[in-house]
This record gives sequence, structure tokens and C-alpha cells, in this order.
Amino acid sequence: MTIKVSAEELLKGGAHFGHQAKRWNPKMDEYLYGIEDGVHVFDLIKTKLLIEEALEFLKEEVSKGKVVLLLGTKKQVKEKIIEIGKEIDCPYISERWLGGTFSNFEQIGKSIKKLSEMKEKKEQGEYKDFTKKERLLIQREIDRLERFFGGISTLKKVPDVIFVVDIHKENSAIREAVRSKVTIVGIVDSNSDPTDIDYPIPMNDDASKALIYVLDLVKEAILEGKKSPKPEKPEKTDKK
Repeated sequence: MTIKVSAEELLKGGAHFGHQAKRWNPKMDEYLYGIEDGVHVFDLIKTKLLIEEALEFLKEEVSKGKVVLLLGTKKQVKEKIIEIGKEIDCPYISERWLGGTFSNFEQIGKSIKKLSEMKEKKEQGEYKDFTKKERLLIQREIDRLERFFGGISTLKKVPDVIFVVDIHKENSAIREAVRSKVTIVGIVDSNSDPTDIDYPIPMNDDASKALIYVLDLVKEAILEGKKSPKPEKPEKTDKK
């Protein structure tokens, strides 16, 4: 079932306003409708269609067992990213992008393992004989690791897809995703370069209501993908 996107909801949420015209990236021209009071305005009909295309892609990839990582560190979406990630058991990054998350995943994996081991030791009471100060320092380290790695603690490898809120802000993640051949679905404002984005979503990347609306649609797509039956692997046949 195709997830329907409401252009009216996008409009009400302020998705149509880009940046000041003088701050635009000419590569965004095909997604823009015009200029109003010195500000670029997005063509929401195109935005609607591109969101639907991106949602269908996310749903299909998840239905095949592919892993999608959610990335949103700006204040408008941080809490929503955490909420969705926990609710649908989807890896996420809400604090800040750590260089090497894709390009040096082995090192990231060590931090994830350290967090898991420290939490397990705490639960089993292995720190109970430590001094109060030592336990405080251990808890601080657990909290630090949880803040940066808690959302990706289930990752066993580089994800297949990354959904990015504000590709301009998260340019380091975009560069790593390109190098690591991770498919990118990204919200692209009028000041951004959409060249490396496989599934661009042209819209205001600061409009809280519109961003929350789109993230709820992303959640719906991933949930639908998880509910879809996984394709059966072909049975091996003996060659004669």
C-alpha cells in the first residue's frame, strides 16, 4: 500500500519556504516554484511526489531486511528521532555525527561493545564494591557512551540506507555515506547541493511541524516494511 502524503499538511507546516533567494544553491532550481518576499518557495507538488517515492523506497528496503539509519541532530527533531528509533527499533543518531561511523565502523563497534559490556557489568552488580567516586565516574562514562552510541548499539555493520534531516548540516555524514556506498534519503533545503542524494526531499529543513510530519511518515514506511513478508531464499539444488 502506497503511503499518501498531504500537500496541505506540508503547506500548513511551512515546508514550502526555503532560504533567502540570495543564499540559494542553483542546483535546487528544478524543485523551486518561485520567490516570495525575497525567499525561495518550493514546488510542493514535486515535494509531495518525491516524499512518496522516498517512502516507497524505504518500505521496500526494510521489507528486504535492509537496515535504515535515522540521522537528525538539530534541535527541532532530536527528540522525535529518539522517539521513533526506540518505538520501532530502528538505529538512530540524534546527538552529533561522529566521524568514522561508516568509514571506520570497526572502531565505532569497539565503543558500542564497551557500552554494552559496562551496562551488563552494572546490571550484574560488578561495580557494587567500587568506591562512590569510582561508581560515579563509571556512570558518567556509561551516560556519555549512551548519548553518542546508544542509538546505534544494535548496528552490526554499516547500514544500507541513511535518512538525513538537513543534508547541509550533516555534510560529513553525506561524504562518508557516498564513500561507503550507503544509499541516501535526505531533506534538502534551497541552500543545499542535492547532487549526492539518491532520494532528495526538497523542503524547509527548519520548519518543526513539517519535519515532524515527514518523520512520522518515515516511521510509517519503516513499520510497513517490517510487516511485509521477507522474500524467501531460493532452495539449493544439487547440480548434476
